[in-house]
Amino acid sequence: MINLEISQRHEETFTQVMMLAEHMMRPYSRKYDKAEHTYPAEMEEVNKLISAGRTSATGKPKGSLPEGSVVNGGNMGSVIGLFGLCWGDVGLFLGMPGSGLGNAAITAVGTPEQIKKYGGRYAAMCITEPSTGSDSANISTTAVLDGDDWVLNGEKIYVTDGDRCDTLVVWATLDKSLGKAAIKSFIVEKGTPGCEVTRLEHKMGIRASDTAAISFSDCRIPKENILGSADIATDAEGRKKAFGGVMQTFDNTRPPVAAMAVGVARAALDMARDLLREEGIEVCFDKKPTNSGAIEAELAQLEAEWQAGRLLVLKAAWMADNKMPNSKEASMCKAKAARVGNHITLRCVALCQSLGYSEQHLLEKFARDSKIIDIFEGTQQIQQLIVARRLLEKSSSELK
Repeated sequence: MINLEISQRHEETFTQVMMLAEHMMRPYSRKYDKAEHTYPAEMEEVNKLISAGRTSATGKPKGSLPEGSVVNGGNMGSVIGLFGLCWGDVGLFLGMPGSGLGNAAITAVGTPEQIKKYGGRYAAMCITEPSTGSDSANISTTAVLDGDDWVLNGEKIYVTDGDRCDTLVVWATLDKSLGKAAIKSFIVEKGTPGCEVTRLEHKMGIRASDTAAISFSDCRIPKENILGSADIATDAEGRKKAFGGVMQTFDNTRPPVAAMAVGVARAALDMARDLLREEGIEVCFDKKPTNSGAIEAELAQLEAEWQAGRLLVLKAAWMADNKMPNSKEASMCKAKAARVGNHITLRCVALCQSLGYSEQHLLEKFARDSKIIDIFEGTQQIQQLIVARRLLEKSSSELK
């Protein structure tokens, strides 16, 4: 049974991460927001400190566990750590070495050998293409087996940390005519001939991280660099099945992305409450909203929305740690947390008026950074569609 109180060791993790966020991330927030595409070298030290404590903080509890025990392990530790890191700065977190979403893909579907070789690398995820937005099934990048190599051709855009990473996880199709069933993911090491970063995007938010376009032109990678099986699965009737192997990646990455929204929303709420307190306005939770002023009542409502998003994230992570299918819950937490995260940051800007809109404080930056969280790793509309399919027990072809 899920416990809504996080464990002591995860509380300790959160406390330590919040200290790093406040003292080693926030001081550089404005600097790297203005110096877009500049590598935040200071974050290497933050990453070292986080990596040093990651095993003890996020691994499984020591000792053997009796059957039926509840596990709060790596997934729970990851989202709790992200609550703190993205309270510090979303862009700086994304610009840290080793924060690439491709690592989650390798962990989700990689072989033990692949995880050993690439698990500690800085891996970015390459999915989106110029003609393919939210419909990941429409991938056009091709992978053709030629002897002992896969040959990749195509273009990927909006690759977070695509320039700084050392490894790419690339979605490609083995046969475009077979649709989703033929889509697989491949590990490509940066520097491989035929793999080239063609441009960096200028963005509204998360400016401390790079967002790249990458082309693949007869890019040859070893045969063993496919994630999962190269076989195109079929159901009992011989029909081609959907790309469940690569989509499993999203079940791993959506809760952490939702946790990013929870973190930046918390940052906006904390800063807004501090600024408003200086003006004599403070939310009092033991009063009914009808007995509060308009601003106090709205702050209370925003706090409730924030808590709902946070609890959905914790549930999805808990299910993953306890080996429960969490595809629906992963999409639910991404949809809720990302939407309310963007709403909360924007309302905090509005409630603080000129102080919220100016660069005197970081509120306006929190609002800019929050928007991308509602877009990448599947838009709001895509998440709602996935949840609807799960609830109604409809396939993607039955409910579009």
